[in-house]
Amino acid sequence: MSTNGMESWAVDLKDVGAIYPFQGTEVILVILGLAFWIGFHVLQARVEAGELADAERDFNAEHSNKSIDRY
Repeated sequence: MSTNGMESWAVDLKDVGAIYPFQGTEVILVILGLAFWIGFHVLQARVEAGELADAERDFNAEHSNKSIDRY
């Protein structure tokens, strides 16, 4: 089974061109890779922002309670 259209390797490879599988899908794979990369960063930023907001809320509540209890 050949995914690159080669029937025999007994040829001059300089005349063949690309010999890797899935020729012609480079643009699609790059677009999918970029979409995954950007999507990952957007999702990661949202998750981290939520965690930081929770930590800030907990810190402010804890700090306020300690300040009030001091007097």
